[in-house]
Amino acid sequence: METKSIFYLEVDKIKPNPFQPRREFNEEALQDLANSIREFGILEPLIVTRIEEQTELGTQIGYELLAGERRLRAAKIVGLNTVPAIIKEQIEEREKLEIALIENLQREDINSIERAKAFSELADKFKLSQREIAYRVGKSREFVANTLRLLQLPFEIQKALEDGKISEGHGRVILTLDSLDDQRVLLGRIISYSLTVRQAEASAKELKRQREPLSQPHDELSDMMAEFDPQTEQIKTKLEETLQARVMLKKKGEKGMIAINFNSSEELANILKRIIGEQGVGEL
Repeated sequence: METKSIFYLEVDKIKPNPFQPRREFNEEALQDLANSIREFGILEPLIVTRIEEQTELGTQIGYELLAGERRLRAAKIVGLNTVPAIIKEQIEEREKLEIALIENLQREDINSIERAKAFSELADKFKLSQREIAYRVGKSREFVANTLRLLQLPFEIQKALEDGKISEGHGRVILTLDSLDDQRVLLGRIISYSLTVRQAEASAKELKRQREPLSQPHDELSDMMAEFDPQTEQIKTKLEETLQARVMLKKKGEKGMIAINFNSSEELANILKRIIGEQGVGEL
């Protein structure tokens, strides 16, 4: 049973949401929120769930935060002893992640890599498809797919996204480059010369042209790569959704090729798990 009543709970009894996708909190913005709370109070209650812990003194009741981490942190800065909260009962782990993720998405308080990792956790840990994730967070499947592809970027480029040195649009442009070296070169250019997304696209095309002389001569494989087949594109999209990786699928007649891109041994392991399962990977 769930209650909509508002309770004033002790701050020290509220634990953070273990599934909170957001890892970084802007200190200046938190101080601004604290100043607002000091003047006007907390206008929107936090959302928590009740938890029981066994101690030497018996069962103790505590609370786990579902939504409102910024408000809770700001309340601690102000020095409040209690905060208003709504208690939700019987919350599953998946719902804890969904509630925190949706709150952050609605306020745009989460960076693209944190969002991608949260989507990935919903897919891997809770076995949700991209369409199911999209439905739960109120976004399109394409939005979810494009966000997940950011996890294919090398660590240093993901870190640049997290730190706000490049935008999500820049990240998508970098993903169009197959060479890890080219991706790093483009990252350096974007940061050094403050390139816009459009300028980054032009720079990516230049890097691709520089590699053209190293390409194989025109042959049957080149013909396959030049063909466009809507059905093949649908299969490619489905493979990318299932494997959560960039896939190249080319077909000519009854022949064809499939290439799966990965940027680390961890990404390769995740792809293998989705293809042959945990047990199969353990036997390799």
